[in-house]
Amino acid sequence: MAAPAATLPAATLPAATLPAATLPAATLPAATLPPAPLLGEGGRRRALRIGLGGPVGSGKTATVAALCRELRAELSLAVVTNDIYTTEDAEFLLRHAVLPPERITAVATGCCPHTAIRDDISANLEAIEELEAGVGPLDLILVESGGDNLTATFSRGLVDAQIFVIDVAGGDKVPRKGGPGVAGSDLLVINKIDLAPMVGADLSVMARDAHRQRGELPVIFCSLAREGGVGEIAAWVRERQAAWARG
Repeated sequence: MAAPAATLPAATLPAATLPAATLPAATLPAATLPPAPLLGEGGRRRALRIGLGGPVGSGKTATVAALCRELRAELSLAVVTNDIYTTEDAEFLLRHAVLPPERITAVATGCCPHTAIRDDISANLEAIEELEAGVGPLDLILVESGGDNLTATFSRGLVDAQIFVIDVAGGDKVPRKGGPGVAGSDLLVINKIDLAPMVGADLSVMARDAHRQRGELPVIFCSLAREGGVGEIAAWVRERQAAWARG
């Protein structure tokens, strides 16, 4: 039996330091989703695949864990993690019992993380097929990339939508640096906002620069260490999955 997840402390960031507003998920229309094949006698669409990328330590695995806890009672979901040489991220999810073990699988890429999510996606596709055969039908599959830099992006042959996770620890300059993940992901998550006062990061600067890079694409500021910190991200995922299921 896996150990239960540890209770995370509530953050103490004053509300006044948060950006005034974030763009709602509704700004990204369902029409931008690519068509999906139909499977089974009932014409059920295959599972929506969402990729999560971002630098090492930004909070990708924490985001996956929090989404699993939030959505597992309402959606049939599974997770594929990517690490270079280990299965550490999958083991973290298993230890914290965010899903039954048969719904979590790991890919050891043996190379730069972006290679397995963008250039040669065969190992990830095989892992997805095995999950669908073993525990399907599924509503949602989360594919977590290994930690990479701001140039990491997923092949659209692998995932249908992409979340890119950064955090404030690198300073408020990170959104300004841009890159495909910051500028073009379907959702940008700026995590660990409770640490902003400690590292001298100005959240209003990060909000300004993120929206300059992304235009109308949504940005969510959060602290996954806070109670309910994944709420806005989960709402965005629900909306995408519902649009996908409607076709």
